[in-house]
Amino acid sequence: MKSHPAFGDSLIAGILLLFDMGIAATVVDQGVSFSAYLAVTLLMLGPLPFRRHHPLGTSYLILAGGFLQLFSHGGINGIPVRMSDFALAIALYTLVANTNRKTALIYLGWLLAGTLLWAVFQVGELQAVFLVFLVFVIFGFSWAMGEFIGARRAYQREMEQRLVLLETERDQQAKIAVGEERSRIARELHDVVAHAVSVMIVHADGAAYTIRSQPEVAENAVRTIADTGRLALTEMRRLLGVLRSEEAETQWAPQPDARGVVELAENTRAAGVPVRLEINGDVDDLPVGVGLSVYRIVQEALTNTIKHAGAGTTALVRLARSPEELRLEVTDDGYGTPHDVVKVSGGNGLIGMRERAAVLGGEFEAGPNPGGGWRVRATFPLAA
Repeated sequence: MKSHPAFGDSLIAGILLLFDMGIAATVVDQGVSFSAYLAVTLLMLGPLPFRRHHPLGTSYLILAGGFLQLFSHGGINGIPVRMSDFALAIALYTLVANTNRKTALIYLGWLLAGTLLWAVFQVGELQAVFLVFLVFVIFGFSWAMGEFIGARRAYQREMEQRLVLLETERDQQAKIAVGEERSRIARELHDVVAHAVSVMIVHADGAAYTIRSQPEVAENAVRTIADTGRLALTEMRRLLGVLRSEEAETQWAPQPDARGVVELAENTRAAGVPVRLEINGDVDDLPVGVGLSVYRIVQEALTNTIKHAGAGTTALVRLARSPEELRLEVTDDGYGTPHDVVKVSGGNGLIGMRERAAVLGGEFEAGPNPGGGWRVRATFPLAA
């Protein structure tokens, strides 16, 4: 009945119809027209199977049947109470549960008016007082049940809407998280690959020039290429391990931090670019995010120096820590231009450096050095 409400309502209407037809002969014997009696029965019980889909229309059809009963044989004393009268209470419950209170109150007013009018017809009958009281109790119970069911349905609808919103929010957060993770992996891959490949290209070019005239130098360059490639491959495998399936074993390693800047400077010197490193303050205990961003920005800046600054270039890396902030500066005296950097790298390196600073609340700027060359500056707040 719950999954097929029309069947349940039809069953209720059929039961009431049986009771109504059971007293039809008694009513007709007291002078009531059978056609009027049957019309009242059809008006009051016929709309019941459709009350859920058309609550207002069916309720007023039932009300019309009630007033037809009132004016056709409601004033005749001694007629038993018809079971079809319960359809009026069902209609009231339906309006309270499925429509608004104003509509239900108007309908209740019509019901009370009809009940009081029937009571006037039955003046002098002691039974009428009890029946009027009973009718009021039934209507009150119907109203209360309608309020309860209506509130429960409203609560269920609200919960369903909240679930839909939560699912939508969860999907949006998942998309945002995936996008952020893709951006992070893209930045890490760019930083790892760009630096390693730049060093390898420089040494490969050097080996090609010296392989006949200075075999020892070419051999050292090739060995550096192999070592750099192995390190880059290892770091890429660790980074891409997070994208493997859960069954695959992932190798985990600590993320680089500001202490790795010393090694970056040494690798850049090995690539043929002299680098001077100045560190003021302790950078060993920097926050994890700041340390990683410092390492990657220095790595990207020195990679750009190797690729674009030209022969005879020197570079300077400065790290200065104060209680409030960490200042980073990488400069070179090469002849590469901003246009060269953007054209060759696609601008991804500069974008990645800017994003790393911005996500930690820092500031970033990159551009030509007033004295010639290129300059990268970044500031990271350290105070809480």
